[in-house]
Amino acid sequence: MALLGFTRLQKSLSLFDVYVISTGAMISAGFFLLPGIAASYAGPGVVLAYLLAGLLVVPAMLSKAELATAMPRAGGTYYYLDRTLGPLVGTIGGVGTWLTLVLKAAFALIGMGAYLGLVFDLPIVPTALALTVVFAAVNVVGAKESSGLLRVMVMALLALLTLFALNGLVDAFGGDPPRDLRERFTPLLPGGVDGLLGTVGLVFVSYIGLTKVASLAEEVKSPERSIPLGMMLGLLTVTGIYVIGVFIMVAVLGVDTLSASLTPAADAAGALRGWLPPRVGMWLMVVAAVAGFASAANAGILAASRYPLAMARDRIFPGRFAATGRLGTPTAAILLTCSLLVVFLLLLDVEQVAKLASALQLVLFGLINVAVIVMRESRIEAYDPGFRSPGYPWVQLAGLFVPAVLVAEMGWLPVLFTLGVTTVSFAWYTYYAKPRIVRDGAIYHVFERLGRRRFAGLDRELRDLMKEKGARAEDPFDQVVARAPVIDLAASTSLEEIIGRASVLLHERLPATTDQLLEGFGRGVRMGGTPVAHGAALLHARLPDLDASEMVLVRCRGGVDVDMDDEEMVRQAAEAPIRAIFFLVSGESDPGRHLRILAQLAGRVEDADFITEWLAGHDELELKETLLRDDRFLSLKLLSGSKAEPLIGKALRELVLPPGCLIALIRRYGETIVPRGRTVLREGDRLTIIGEPAGLRQLTLQYGDSLHP
Repeated sequence: MALLGFTRLQKSLSLFDVYVISTGAMISAGFFLLPGIAASYAGPGVVLAYLLAGLLVVPAMLSKAELATAMPRAGGTYYYLDRTLGPLVGTIGGVGTWLTLVLKAAFALIGMGAYLGLVFDLPIVPTALALTVVFAAVNVVGAKESSGLLRVMVMALLALLTLFALNGLVDAFGGDPPRDLRERFTPLLPGGVDGLLGTVGLVFVSYIGLTKVASLAEEVKSPERSIPLGMMLGLLTVTGIYVIGVFIMVAVLGVDTLSASLTPAADAAGALRGWLPPRVGMWLMVVAAVAGFASAANAGILAASRYPLAMARDRIFPGRFAATGRLGTPTAAILLTCSLLVVFLLLLDVEQVAKLASALQLVLFGLINVAVIVMRESRIEAYDPGFRSPGYPWVQLAGLFVPAVLVAEMGWLPVLFTLGVTTVSFAWYTYYAKPRIVRDGAIYHVFERLGRRRFAGLDRELRDLMKEKGARAEDPFDQVVARAPVIDLAASTSLEEIIGRASVLLHERLPATTDQLLEGFGRGVRMGGTPVAHGAALLHARLPDLDASEMVLVRCRGGVDVDMDDEEMVRQAAEAPIRAIFFLVSGESDPGRHLRILAQLAGRVEDADFITEWLAGHDELELKETLLRDDRFLSLKLLSGSKAEPLIGKALRELVLPPGCLIALIRRYGETIVPRGRTVLREGDRLTIIGEPAGLRQLTLQYGDSLHP
């Protein structure tokens, strides 16, 4: 089972941070260092190689985005492969991705040392080692601070590269005399298709930073929107920069000069004849390169360090790497990552780093596409990604086939390294991790459909993730709570009687018989599918031919007498008397929505102050407000002389509320009124308004002195 008691990472990264991390992780050695090496293999076709590599990363990007929005956990590829294909493949994927990210960071630091060597008389490797210490310290401080540094570096980098692109295009197409582009780009593919494919595999390392942000999903606010959108914007930005930039390098330098350069961007900028003086252009490229390498190295260490963290949480790595330091960051995992980075810097050269990183990542991208296929075919109801990859399964099948072809074209060294990593990971799992874990992946849910076993723990883990993610903006959680009838009992009452009363109330609202509802709830109790914790029980059922979700809320001050055959419920009730029961009924057509509403209830029940507030509620309205999210509702008291006085005497249909807001309940003279369009507001009414946070903030500003605590 998973390691208990680890610290959740803070959600501090926005959409802009996701874009910055994705973009900054890609624009570095792939632009400033690799084009020369790649041109020696593909000639002018290096431009086409960069374009194809950008297109071929799309399947992995879509699959990674889907998995990240379903399972926003630190560890990225490791976590997804572990939970889908099992801990053995997860170990191989986790170690492989960790090594890939470290290699990519090493690639960036070597390039940074090379460009700094144009300004200062510094040796490349010692400079890279010193920079490793600096970035390790930055990452220990925190992800938000680290991404803040990235914001500055990436924005400066994009501005400088835009300047380079404009100046280069002016030179290539409008110089005097004009460049002979036909000569520069003929023959386009001197090595043929094989040379092109081998180069695509080599330059693929330029894009592998795109999906790094998935390993930070646990720290992303609104991951279901921010992760896929940020990755897509980052890929579009970087692909354009690579293709245009490498085209300019070939057009200005020619293949022979470009192939011999370890600083191709600075050399090209120094040879431009546009409106920017060559010397100035070269120095600007040096600045851009240093910023790009710095952002890539920083993002690489940031993402890579989350892999030992995630694997330690699952007992695959020693538990010390799951701990966070005083600043809330995984200090031990960061130090381990940077130590391995030092080893790579001392042992490998530039081309070896690029090939090994690309080969490993291509294999892992293939496995990520397999993971999406497994999760979809497992039909686990709690697998509920906020973003679903379009073109399933053809996109994933293409993403599985293409990496195999590219790795085969890259030579024996990358293939042997990949096999070596797989062998070491297999040995580590067999002799260290396997005795410590009891867990299987979603692949067993596919096997279950063939008559073999499944792993029930994955269902529970995915449901826990849904609880952490909460309801989506389009989920009707607040509306369901607002219209739910309430049963308020003072004395101890049997569970069977409460189920009967709730079923009668739901029968009045749904096209379902009382017997169907009784059977649905009773079956859930008998099968042990009723969550019970902290003095609350969640009874739920899904029935055919239902479009909406409905709920009944029950408060039993004297405690519920569990008179049904459920040992776990009886045990929980003995530890903490059940005083709150929630009945939820939904249709079978949208199991994800049903589970998200259930998860939202479970998340509220687990709050330490819930049962106290629940028992202290004076009326039906206060009970419902106990369940509503603080940022999704507010209460107004209509009194003369207050800012809300103009509402007195108006019918609800006359009111103009911000978009997405509605009056859900009215408390009047001790009774709760379900509002209708013709309902006229009176002095003393207390209104419960639910809606989007932006609209509620607008109402707070408008009626601030009328807010009810």
